[in-house]
Amino acid sequence: MPETISNFHGIEETLKDPPAGATLYASKKNARITALVELARRGKVPVTETTDSELGRLSAGREHRGALLVLTEGRKQRETSLEEFLETFDSDRGLVVLLDGVTDPQNYGAILRSADQFSADLVLIPARRSASDTPAVFAASAGAAAWVPHAVVTNLNRALKQLKDSGFWIYGADMNGSVAWSSKLTGKVALVLGSEGKGLSRLTRDLCDQIISIPTSGQLDSLNVSVSAGVLMYEVRRQQG
Repeated sequence: MPETISNFHGIEETLKDPPAGATLYASKKNARITALVELARRGKVPVTETTDSELGRLSAGREHRGALLVLTEGRKQRETSLEEFLETFDSDRGLVVLLDGVTDPQNYGAILRSADQFSADLVLIPARRSASDTPAVFAASAGAAAWVPHAVVTNLNRALKQLKDSGFWIYGADMNGSVAWSSKLTGKVALVLGSEGKGLSRLTRDLCDQIISIPTSGQLDSLNVSVSAGVLMYEVRRQQG
């Protein structure tokens, strides 16, 4: 079944480097859709004028705003493997983000968006008990899923050991850790964030070189995992210069 993208950011980012077999359908005429049509034509993507009801049928009832990108051969993703990444990564500073049981597509998408903005070198997710690349994730990431290098690993703890062997320091995020901006987050950094409810698993926590936190003063006991990820990625890149 063809994949469809209905949010403007996702359509725009995909059209910047469109896969073969893409078609843009439009049922309205406004400045935003006109810009998408022009981008599609520059990328030699066919454009079809249609109706709202037809867009509803093509999108299987999902909400749209008068434009829909249909992909018959799948969307381009920056998918890689940890092994390939480690073989080619030769910088003395870096940022790898690992997600330990983040299952909410909105959170995963928001983390990918922050990873794009702070130039994370790689995002790793486990094959089980994790959100994965879906239209909902692509929408939540505002199209960043097409640009952020990411990989799926069968065993997150084994991946942490591989990163350690390659010179990365492992920092786990937890509200009871050391203050992030008082910690040394330079060099090659692997940042681990736990699940929305339980946080880091015990084995993963034990593999971390240091546990870091974000001091807060609100009434709630913690930040959303995607917000925490963005704050910590910023702090890593700030310290790395």
